[in-house]
Amino acid sequence: MAMPVAIHQPIVGVDVAKDELVMYHAESDQLETIPNTKAAIKKWLKALSTRVDIAIEATNIYHLEFADLAHKAGCLIYMVGGYELSHYRKGVNVRAKTDALDARLLARYLKNEGQELKPWSPPSPLYRRLVSLFRRRAAVVQARVSLSQAWANEPLLKAAFKRQVSAMQRLETLVEQKIQEELKEAGLLGQLKRCMKVEGIGLLTGARLITSFQRGDFRNADAFIAFLGLDLRISQSGRKKGRSCLTKRGDPEARRLLHNAAMSARRTERWKGVYEALLARGLSTTQAMVALSRKLARVVFALLKSQSEYQPKSV
Repeated sequence: MAMPVAIHQPIVGVDVAKDELVMYHAESDQLETIPNTKAAIKKWLKALSTRVDIAIEATNIYHLEFADLAHKAGCLIYMVGGYELSHYRKGVNVRAKTDALDARLLARYLKNEGQELKPWSPPSPLYRRLVSLFRRRAAVVQARVSLSQAWANEPLLKAAFKRQVSAMQRLETLVEQKIQEELKEAGLLGQLKRCMKVEGIGLLTGARLITSFQRGDFRNADAFIAFLGLDLRISQSGRKKGRSCLTKRGDPEARRLLHNAAMSARRTERWKGVYEALLARGLSTTQAMVALSRKLARVVFALLKSQSEYQPKSV
């Protein structure tokens, strides 16, 4: 993973919306707004008198084109999550939230915290395609489940609704097939089969973990766990120990799939004892499931990192 670097170039904070980008130039204390289009972004980058360091809030997808073009133009990009920015806003007592204020806040965050931040680098095309497929599948599943719950007791259109649900399930299957095709073309089906030997890890969970593994050169399993958002946030002051909770910084779909994998794994001979031991330590059911999810992710990481075969008795 990239190491933090010092911030020496002019700083620009960029607030992203679907239709426009609000830029704040920290050195000149100037705000400007441009359309969020490829042509407008290229024009803005070409007009820069020097390369700049850019802090940009990571949105769903609306920031991606700007980030790609700015990185290609030689700018250093720093992605700031919405969670971090929200808490930073409260911490520095900014009482309002507007696009212009957020652009200023992003620049301020980069200026003050830049030594601890890591520059963003574009992910591989394979990673982007796979993440896009997983997001679309998750959206279809969520819509299907929501509709099924809402229409469960509606008899008048039962037949029509059944056909609709069947169509959505076929779409899910097509997306899953496309995920397998992407992995096959990338020569990663062997990796997937290796992951699926781990009890509880199915096709989708294995594919999602392989996708996450493609994003960076993780130093160790802890870094991989943190990337997935399965690491714990510790709250402790003096003798007081607060409640620990997940950071949830990574992809929620990966965590959801791992949770499902843990639910399946806890019933297997290999992991049943591990799960019961976690409960015996005083962990709640949810906490035990999270801990088991982490163990599964660590095992898969070890397999992918070492390119070794799964040995159940050694984990």
